[in-house]
Amino acid sequence: HGPRWRMEPGDLFIPVDSIEEEATLTCDAKGIPPPQYRWSLNGTLINLGLDRRRRLSGGNLIISSLDRYQDVGMYQCMAFNTVGAILSRRASLQFAWPGFTFLISLYDLTYAWVFNEYPYFVQQDNRRFVSQQTGNLYIAKVEPSDVGNYTCVVMNSITKGKVQSSPTSLILRTDGVMGEYEPKIEVNFPDNVPAAKGSTVTLECFALGNPVPEITWKRANGVPFPSKVKMKYSNAVLEIPSFQQDDTGGYECVAENKMGKNTATGRLAFYAKPQWIQAMKDTALAIEERLYWECRANGKPKPSYTWLKNGQQLLSEVNYFLTVSVLTLADAGMYQCVAENKHGVIYFAAELMVLASPPDFTGNVLRALLKAKAGTTVTLECKPQAYPIASILWKKGNLPIHTNDRISLSPDGTLRLANVSKSDAGSYTCFARNRFGMSSTTGRLLVTDPTRIIQGPVDMEIIVGESIVLPCQVTSDPVLDVSFSWAFNGQLIAKGDGHFELVGGRTAGDLMIRNIQLYHAGKYICVVDTDVESLSAVAVLIVKGPPSPPDSVTVEEVTDSTAQLAWSPGRDNGSPITNYLIQTRTPFTVGWQRVNTVPEIIDGNTVTATIVDLNAWVEYEFRVLARNSVGVGEPSPVSVKTRTEDAVPDAAPGDVGGGGGSRSELVITWEPVPEELQNGESFGYIIAFRAFGDVSWTHVATSAPGAARYVYRNDSIAPFSPFHVKVGTYNSKGQGPFSPVVTIYSAEIEPSGMPAGVWARSVSASEIEVNWQALSFTPERVLGYEVVYWEDDTKPETMGKVRVPWNQTSVTVSGLAGTTQYFLTVSAFNTAGTGPFLPAINVTTKKPRRFLHPDDLLPKCLI
Repeated sequence: HGPRWRMEPGDLFIPVDSIEEEATLTCDAKGIPPPQYRWSLNGTLINLGLDRRRRLSGGNLIISSLDRYQDVGMYQCMAFNTVGAILSRRASLQFAWPGFTFLISLYDLTYAWVFNEYPYFVQQDNRRFVSQQTGNLYIAKVEPSDVGNYTCVVMNSITKGKVQSSPTSLILRTDGVMGEYEPKIEVNFPDNVPAAKGSTVTLECFALGNPVPEITWKRANGVPFPSKVKMKYSNAVLEIPSFQQDDTGGYECVAENKMGKNTATGRLAFYAKPQWIQAMKDTALAIEERLYWECRANGKPKPSYTWLKNGQQLLSEVNYFLTVSVLTLADAGMYQCVAENKHGVIYFAAELMVLASPPDFTGNVLRALLKAKAGTTVTLECKPQAYPIASILWKKGNLPIHTNDRISLSPDGTLRLANVSKSDAGSYTCFARNRFGMSSTTGRLLVTDPTRIIQGPVDMEIIVGESIVLPCQVTSDPVLDVSFSWAFNGQLIAKGDGHFELVGGRTAGDLMIRNIQLYHAGKYICVVDTDVESLSAVAVLIVKGPPSPPDSVTVEEVTDSTAQLAWSPGRDNGSPITNYLIQTRTPFTVGWQRVNTVPEIIDGNTVTATIVDLNAWVEYEFRVLARNSVGVGEPSPVSVKTRTEDAVPDAAPGDVGGGGGSRSELVITWEPVPEELQNGESFGYIIAFRAFGDVSWTHVATSAPGAARYVYRNDSIAPFSPFHVKVGTYNSKGQGPFSPVVTIYSAEIEPSGMPAGVWARSVSASEIEVNWQALSFTPERVLGYEVVYWEDDTKPETMGKVRVPWNQTSVTVSGLAGTTQYFLTVSAFNTAGTGPFLPAINVTTKKPRRFLHPDDLLPKCLI
């Protein structure tokens, strides 16, 4: 590879009074082999072997013991290797004076004035101005405050050097009074000001006068200034940043006061250094070929062009283009296009390689065996690397190939055989020759029978969870290698997917899909690849499943017993939705339950329904399920909890009853109403009762919603008196229904009479039979008789009792101990308790029998 610049030299400014004894001009290029370097000064090659003050460090030129007379000038670096050489841009080395006596346009000088003593600088305003063109201080109208000493300070922005003048005194004259006069422009810009593209242009204009003049600017063509233009120092300076072609033309400065006005004019001219807009590229061409390169640059004035080869100017080439009609090996090397105008010069480099070699098929030989399907077109490429281009000759076997309607030969050596048949099979050789030699490459063509898919997949519908096999079977020429692959919805099915398995052999590549899911629906393509062709067969698989869950379940228009429900349908998953099911749950239900709706059956096209038969004042949640021909899908998300409106209770307590209790009590009991049927807040019960024969009811309310019993106490209540009783409900909305009227009895008192004629006998060792006479008359109700027995009055834990109905006058007490005395007594009882007991009698149980074991009957022998 030829040299390419990494770093080129730049201009150097060395202060004359600098203590530096050494300067370095940089130069660095890349290339293979690594470049070497030469330097020239003002166009003359520097002989580094004879120059003791100058030496190379890499490509950099180092100058020692600087001499401002011998070392000043334009330097240029050349980098070269075995491929060629390139020149760098030119760089100047100058010695800069920081003071007043060496002020040239190359150096940026800034001016300021000190008033009396440092650091008090003159502040510029509409009356005072420091010109950066001349360095002068101008005062439009002197005032007493201006009296003092003035010192000029100049700084060189390149060398950072600073000098100052001797103080100059300003004295105010007292011999007269300055009268008013019109503006006199003291600071003006030239008639023609050249300005570089992209630079910042400043124009100065300042006038003396009394009163102090006002300065304004305008363009000669009357076009307003663009927003980028700035006015500084009370309009004494016009600044135009990023100067462009549109900014050229005439500019006017107008200084005016009440005594008159004056105008200064000038023009701004545009110039631009050259810039590349088109350049050549590295090029490799065969010997005897034609070279044409272009390089173009813009700039103002329009740049001129020169061409360099290996650093030397091609005197005959002064155009923006370079041509060589017939290349030779000597034309190879590094070329540079140079564009130059009076404001700058630019270089662009490219490498030209001239190639010369015999034909070489390395890396581009014919395939040893090429298979092609009968009836297709076969293309055999003959593309040797050859410089110059080689002539081509094709042979089949040992016979040259002649072109015809079916066989064609392209200019680049490509052989095309159309509609090939078995007769085209054989050995093909391409011969390539140029003036440096000849080479060839050979390959064999095998023509095969077409491959056909004899059984491919077909469109199918299948249910989620089932398994299927998509067939893909072919017939093919035995010499061909056949491979199968499947694509699902445009993506190749990869091995390792648990649902897919490729089954078959050389001529079959069936696809088994196990446990099909909904996402397996789509387009399946079986791709059959052979050495000579690719075939495919397509089938669409529709997977049916239960519907996806409905969504966006909302509850609207809630009453005490109904709710309006709406939802959005889910996917039908291959089978239309036939109907919807609605379920609900409340804090009082176990799991989800079906609800009654209007319409009773919600078809698949309906997405609203009215739910009926709801309980008032109950918090409900709803969900919707969809059904299709496959089954019922998953439920929708649950709706927001919604409470029905409250209402008057519509359920009465159940199982109203009562009775018993203590003397003078009427005990009333009922089954409480479940919370989900209470229909509202402040739920309670109303207990109504009246004695037989009474017309009016007594009402008592209880606010305990879980109450199940009420006791009415009144000493006037006769024992075991019948009462009509009913129990109702109420809540904050009003009174609900009463239960059916039932008859219950007030508490009764225990029987006052005693049975007579009690006697007992022992029936066995564990049983005693007790007998008595029924009570002949007692005002109290008798429900039955109670027999109490015990062994010893001192052992109350031995007491037992037996009860029998009122119509029974004997009982057998069992489970007793044998040969034991028992005491017994009998009394009558009812719900209020037992009556007085008879005096106790006693009975002794019989002696237990001893049963002999069969072994006890055997004779015994004493030993």
